[in-house]
Amino acid sequence: MVTTMSKAQVTKDSIDLGIVVCDIDKSLAFYQDLLGFELQGTMKMPGGGNMHRLQCGTSVIKLVHTDPSPAHPVGGPITAACGYRYFTISVSNLEEVTKSCADNGYTVQIQPVSIRDGVTISIVEDPDGNLVEFLQIG
Repeated sequence: MVTTMSKAQVTKDSIDLGIVVCDIDKSLAFYQDLLGFELQGTMKMPGGGNMHRLQCGTSVIKLVHTDPSPAHPVGGPITAACGYRYFTISVSNLEEVTKSCADNGYTVQIQPVSIRDGVTISIVEDPDGNLVEFLQIG
């Protein structure tokens, strides 16, 4: 039960996402090399490890690599567990991005499919099994 009301005063039109990764080289190959997100910088993390910040539109994807790495990746379909299961990246070339992911060995859980009039999605697993939804309008 909420006892006080203090609504967030949002100052940015997007959110940033932190992903703890098992293998930073594989994750950078996916997000930076394959998808083309620009590396904005790398910084040390309190408690050990590094954060690599990649620009995705007005959002930042923060790839966090710790030493030692976590025991295992997430994996599985959207409904396999509670918590953050996927995030969406809006693109204008959904078919090409999905094919490029598949051609480079990434698992495409959902091939491009229309989910409502004028909206098409696909869902791809990143190297750690996190789900990335690509969405195209039009």
